[in-house]
Amino acid sequence: MGVMRDLNQHLKRRGTRWYYVRRVPKEYEFFDERGTVYKSLKTESLELARARRDALVEADNQYWLSVMASGALPTDIAMRSYKAAQRRAMAKGFVYTPVQDLADVATLEEIIERLKAIPTDPVPDKKEAEAVLGLVERPSLKISEAMNLYCTEIAVSELLGKSDEQKKSWRKVKMRALNNFVKLNGDMPMHEITRDHARKYYNWWAGRLAPKDGSKPLTANSANRDIGNIRKLYRQFWEYEGDEGRENPFRNLSFAKQPPKDVPHFTNEFVRTKFLKPGIFNGLNADATLLVYAMIETGCRPSELSNLLPENIVLDADVPFIRIRPRSDRQLKAKASSRDIPLVGCSLEAMRRAPNGFPRYRDKGNVLSKAIMDGLRVRGLQATPDHRLYSLRHSFEKRMLEAGLDYGLRCLLMGHKNSRPSYGDGGSMAYRRDELMKIVHPISDEFIERLPIDILTLPVQKIA
Repeated sequence: MGVMRDLNQHLKRRGTRWYYVRRVPKEYEFFDERGTVYKSLKTESLELARARRDALVEADNQYWLSVMASGALPTDIAMRSYKAAQRRAMAKGFVYTPVQDLADVATLEEIIERLKAIPTDPVPDKKEAEAVLGLVERPSLKISEAMNLYCTEIAVSELLGKSDEQKKSWRKVKMRALNNFVKLNGDMPMHEITRDHARKYYNWWAGRLAPKDGSKPLTANSANRDIGNIRKLYRQFWEYEGDEGRENPFRNLSFAKQPPKDVPHFTNEFVRTKFLKPGIFNGLNADATLLVYAMIETGCRPSELSNLLPENIVLDADVPFIRIRPRSDRQLKAKASSRDIPLVGCSLEAMRRAPNGFPRYRDKGNVLSKAIMDGLRVRGLQATPDHRLYSLRHSFEKRMLEAGLDYGLRCLLMGHKNSRPSYGDGGSMAYRRDELMKIVHPISDEFIERLPIDILTLPVQKIA
């Protein structure tokens, strides 16, 4: 770095202002990729520019020296050094191979060829030698860094088509698994993770499934999801690094699956005497109220209704209906979830008052669930502590079954995969409506009159 060659070294004038311009010395390029530093000194005064230049020179010098003197380079810097060595080896016509592997598998002729490729005039080039002889050790990321790489690069295809809320939910599950592992084993390098660490993680979860302190046991499904996420991280990280054959320490560690807990349905009597009581939802916002009623006669998942767009609400057809469709920025639960559902009864009346959908809860599933569940509790509409908003969907399915509706039609309307051979398109919209009229709950004129109207969801009316 040396002494200044002249008084104005690293200074460049552009217009009336001075700039600090300095090329990163070659020996520091492997970790400082700025190339040429170009920074405005924000002054027209040469004297002031020199003073500010001196401060920046000192700062850069200290940074370069501190990194070199630290011995252990930060992971990202070490990784750049490793990648640079790979590129140099490739430029010489060789695949970068760690020196240990060269000693084991390379022929004498190959080693001689690599030695000949190292520039030696006037002295051997250290960087070239490290590259062709595999002397730059590949840094191992810590598991937290590997998870960040997984979420931002490796698993990018998993996030395609997901909404912001879906992405947050996806990442939240991954981070929970990571945090549980780190809490037990520390934020350790990926290459140091062994079967013992994996077993410790498994045993910790086993203790949570059968706690000895009397606390509520967690489910095997939660444990398997956590272990599975770390197992997948380990496998895909090393595949990404080109080490497909590395044995996974989390292999074959899982608990017997438990059947999902049944969500009880609401009885027809309960829906008709409680949910359809005129004005029962007074005090709850219009979007939440109308969404509940839209769910009763369509059996839709709450997220399907809350993310309806205006173009998928068809009210001016002979048979009004809604379209459940994936979007470029939001996935559906499954391929079979894409469907058209006729509107009848209270669901038709609700959608007439919400022709633009429910923008208050669009891509806000957690907010919607809390608002409606709170609304059900305070109004005595939960039936039992196990009843959920989803119970309305189960009620819809049970009513179709008991009324003898065709199995294929039931699968189509619920958005379930049909396990039987499928013929045709599931019937016309008029046919679907007529079948649903067999199970529709009766509603009174007073119920219709007292339904809320949210002017924010209605089309703009032009004044004549």
